[in-house]
Amino acid sequence: MAERPCVLITGASSGLGSAMATRMLERGWRVFGTSRKPRSVPGPGERSIEWIEMDVCDDASVEAGLAAVFARTPHLDGLVCNAGFGIFGPVEETELERARAQFETNVFGVLRVVRPVLARMRARGTGRILFVGSLAGRAPIPFQAHYSASKAAIEALVFSLANEIHPFGLSVHLIEPGDIDTAFNDVMDWGASAPGSPYAERRERCEKTIRESLPKAPKPSIVADAVEHALTSRRPRLRYAVGNEARLVGLGKRLLSDGLNLKLIRDHFGI
Repeated sequence: MAERPCVLITGASSGLGSAMATRMLERGWRVFGTSRKPRSVPGPGERSIEWIEMDVCDDASVEAGLAAVFARTPHLDGLVCNAGFGIFGPVEETELERARAQFETNVFGVLRVVRPVLARMRARGTGRILFVGSLAGRAPIPFQAHYSASKAAIEALVFSLANEIHPFGLSVHLIEPGDIDTAFNDVMDWGASAPGSPYAERRERCEKTIRESLPKAPKPSIVADAVEHALTSRRPRLRYAVGNEARLVGLGKRLLSDGLNLKLIRDHFGI
């Protein structure tokens, strides 16, 4: 019997990560999913997600988690860097500690996992690495500047890395969702307005729009579709923009001035 292809998905216990992990398991892949909370390990012959305890913000946790993966399989065919979260608030009023936490998870957490896995893939001469970015990286969200900036950093990382690894038989891919109906808002660090904040009214309107739009958005299955294609297609794309806003954001960036794009964003969020 041929060995099943293997993929490691960070942040696989809920939301997009859960949908990705379930999809690839259904397609016959061996799926390792990371979570900060311990999960059960499947028994002999049981096909389910193989849980790895990992906190992407902790060097020792990532090292131990990857060691556990490679103790069970000699290689990974795919890596999906999905773990992340968002913070909310005006740039002027957001403490640097919160901003650092945003980048620690969404950017440095990605690098902690990617670097050792990339080295193994390069030595083997095959493998695909998927980075979950966001349309917010191209159309930054008001009062989510730090989240948007972290996702813009991921986009730049993917495109730079694509050229660096070009001779080695590997590939990298950007999964770029817009609004998706998940519990993302439930784990958002919403912060609080400073007393007498000049941003309070507009911040409140923006938050209301965000909270109301997510339940109306497409289900996570459309992101799982993109991940499946990127991992299995003979000719995967470099960028997979996913969601209702994907085409509009792409067209706006190509055809409209920066000023007009910013106005459209203000109008959308009611600020």
